[in-house]
Amino acid sequence: MAPYESDDSRDAAEADGRHSVRRKAARYVVPVAVVGVAAATIGLVPALADSGDPHLPKITAQQLIEKIAKSDVERLSGTVKITTDLGLPNLGGLESSLASGAVKGGGDGSSADPTSKLTGLISGTHTLRVAADGPDRQKLSLIESAAEYNLIHNGKDIWGYDSKSNEVYHGTAAQDGTEGKDRKVPATPKDFADEALKSVDDTTSVTVDGTAQVAGRDAYKLVIEPKHASGTTVGAISIAVDSKTGMPLKFTLTPASGGAAVVDAGFTQVSFAAPAASTFDFTPPKGAKITEEKDGKAGEHGLKPGAPHQDVTPPKDFSQDKGLGKDGVKVIGKGWNSIAAFDTGGKGGLPASHSGSGDLSGFLGSLGDHVSGKFGKGTVFSTRLVNALMTDDGKVYVGAVTKDALVKAANTGR
Repeated sequence: MAPYESDDSRDAAEADGRHSVRRKAARYVVPVAVVGVAAATIGLVPALADSGDPHLPKITAQQLIEKIAKSDVERLSGTVKITTDLGLPNLGGLESSLASGAVKGGGDGSSADPTSKLTGLISGTHTLRVAADGPDRQKLSLIESAAEYNLIHNGKDIWGYDSKSNEVYHGTAAQDGTEGKDRKVPATPKDFADEALKSVDDTTSVTVDGTAQVAGRDAYKLVIEPKHASGTTVGAISIAVDSKTGMPLKFTLTPASGGAAVVDAGFTQVSFAAPAASTFDFTPPKGAKITEEKDGKAGEHGLKPGAPHQDVTPPKDFSQDKGLGKDGVKVIGKGWNSIAAFDTGGKGGLPASHSGSGDLSGFLGSLGDHVSGKFGKGTVFSTRLVNALMTDDGKVYVGAVTKDALVKAANTGR
């Protein structure tokens, strides 16, 4: 486990933690890869205003980490506000179309499919209602203007319903336990906190930075920072941890470049009472178009809302993974400076449009920065957090690192 530092040593602390990118990239264009990685980090939304700093017993960072790991909350309901500011350019909806197109390569084409529906969380401010009653029943509702999207996991069934289009998506939950965890859709600050804590290693500083009050509950503030900021785009991660239950109530990530949070998610209201059983009931409305999961198996689209309780376990050292990992992804570097590299198998740089809509490669190329080096030539696509380099020979390098770090990785291949 990573070293933990007291409040007194916080000046000497800087943090470092990155999780590897697990993406099968043969059919992904770079902007979609950027969006996909960014979406995996969603859960950090505009910070919610604190209503005062409560007086709580002193606690060390290690004790607070252990408190989170031991949290056994399985029943809750509440409202979460999420704001994401990745600094993506305004593409007039094209980014959603690209993401949907990538999904349809293996998806079902329904507007109620959670894989495509939840990509909308990559930008702007959103309100979610969440509920959970143990590992087999969860519900996430995305409140939109004059519409609502519901994602419900109840036993073996997973339902997605888009009220705007009156479409229903039906799938089945994995029964072996492992696949279900891999496909879980982050829904609460705890989901994102767990991912951040898995990235804690010896390149990371973890400290307790006072207290706060979130959604009317007293909380400790845990701060995770890279010890060596050079190369990473991550500034700091702040997690407000409920003092009684140990459950994260708010998660905020700020970039190394400064300014507003990249993403910040927090409860505005929360209850730990068991939700009514009827909360998880769902019957397709009359006249709704129903799309069944392809092949009747819980594959990459069998997504379900996140359960509030997960084990927090340290990851293996990234630097130990010298070969190709899952789905042909190679991880270069360590901690916050780690970069996921993969080969799309395509040559000639950005893909051209096959839809008759014009020169897609030229349009996408105009959104990125052209770079060159020992690796040849390529294009870097940037956000405030995640950057990606696609070389002209079809290789992709993605990470929460600077453009220079990506070019260096491409030059050396390590």
